[in-house]
Amino acid sequence: MASVRAVAKKIDWSKLSVSLPKETAGSLAAFRKRNDEVKRQLAELKAQSTTVDFAVYRKSLKNQAVIDQAEKALKGFKPVAYNLDAQIKAIDQFEAKAVAKAQTTVQQIDVELKDLHATLTNIEDSRPIEQLTVDDIVVAKPEITKNIEDMLQKGKFTIPGYKEKFGDISYF
Repeated sequence: MASVRAVAKKIDWSKLSVSLPKETAGSLAAFRKRNDEVKRQLAELKAQSTTVDFAVYRKSLKNQAVIDQAEKALKGFKPVAYNLDAQIKAIDQFEAKAVAKAQTTVQQIDVELKDLHATLTNIEDSRPIEQLTVDDIVVAKPEITKNIEDMLQKGKFTIPGYKEKFGDISYF
């Protein structure tokens, strides 16, 4: 358990949050906030005094039997020890699932980065749009020629969605 805490202290949370998907980073931030709040409350509770001065109560209260009962109950109190193995096992399973999901996310991000780098290289190596010819476009997208021929055979001379996107510039 101490080794887990030592590793947790070495994690660069801001760098980790940037590399995770938004929902995972949000969940992580909420968890860290709750964890920090619980740690703060625990430190406050540990700093508080746990001794009870029954002499003060004996001087101020008339019913001494109540004070005797309270003192006896306090001295006889033994905290219940809970078996936390089930909770720790559940946490370990959750951690294993989270690590597996994080690894899959890293792999997906790596694939996306490779695709983006390939796209960027393709864009950088391509000719400017001003230098492209109609033949270049037909070679790159041969389905355009087929679509145009189909539209001409059907007597359609307008492109679907053109007016919605660019407006009707015909004033005649």
